[in-house]
Amino acid sequence: MKGFGSDNHSGIHPIMLKAIIDCNSQHEPSYGTDQYSEKALAQFKDLFGTHVETHFVYNGTAANVLSLQAAMKRYETVLCSDVSHIHLDECGAPEFFAGKIQTLPSLHGKIIFSEIEKYLIRKGDQHYSQPRVISITQPTELGTCYTLDEIKEISTLAKKHGLYLHLDGARISNAVHFLKTNFKAMTTDAGVDILSFGGTKNGFAFGEAVVILNKDLQKNFKFIRKQAAQLPSKTRFIAHQFSCYLKDETYLKIADHSLGMAEYLHAELEKISKTSDLIKITQPRQSNAVFAVLPKNLIKPLREIFFFYVWDENTTECRLMTSWDTAIDDINGFILKLKSLI
Repeated sequence: MKGFGSDNHSGIHPIMLKAIIDCNSQHEPSYGTDQYSEKALAQFKDLFGTHVETHFVYNGTAANVLSLQAAMKRYETVLCSDVSHIHLDECGAPEFFAGKIQTLPSLHGKIIFSEIEKYLIRKGDQHYSQPRVISITQPTELGTCYTLDEIKEISTLAKKHGLYLHLDGARISNAVHFLKTNFKAMTTDAGVDILSFGGTKNGFAFGEAVVILNKDLQKNFKFIRKQAAQLPSKTRFIAHQFSCYLKDETYLKIADHSLGMAEYLHAELEKISKTSDLIKITQPRQSNAVFAVLPKNLIKPLREIFFFYVWDENTTECRLMTSWDTAIDDINGFILKLKSLI
């Protein structure tokens, strides 16, 4: 059954599946010393800058946690949105491995900039966990995107107070597509210090990357990764997926499809909302997610055919996500069923 639960629910994109098969024909050195890893690492340097260092890990939680661990000590604090993934969906792993989390008020998933300095207090107070990192998600958990100016503004504030800026980029390619920019402009040039670069949600079988943009954070990362059991022995199977994903702007082609499908779904739901007060779009559509309030009595029969998540049980706000394999017929079928239930 195809649904709109998550881009994690889709299978492996044919290009990434072929990448795994193509690098499976011979023996290669382990732990990232193979030819495929070297090629992928060079591609990251081409896209982000020659000074960057990239490390492959198995999953997104590891990418986020290890990024934070590299940038902060256990007694320090990371500031993030109150709806951020590191706060709500990683089972306390960031606090277990890295340090304290302090949530900030958000609007449409984005940290409210004017609120940040209110939490940069009690510097040097041994009783107070010291702020060290600001973490933003791009696109956010609500499918919205920080503009380049907004990222630069946060980065400038972080540098002013001696903080690092981490970017959770599980779907960063979607933000690059929506903002019509490139990876370097969004991260290196905007002052991001360390980046979690997503693969799994973008058609990979598995695999993420930690891209370290600030040289000060590069020194000991290989030891942090190994100690956390995230050093892949057969690294080539992650690296070559990234290599093929980045080649010929495949990442933009995949993003173009999933965002196009989300825009079509958004438009069809908006048509219904104009004739029925039962449906209400709740967030701007800037990535591959559509958020809408649906009537509680319609959710169960809809999910039996097209699965999706209820984002907020109290308001029945639902999240509908598209992916690389979403088809027009999937959306038309969902809309048709919704109209019949209404």
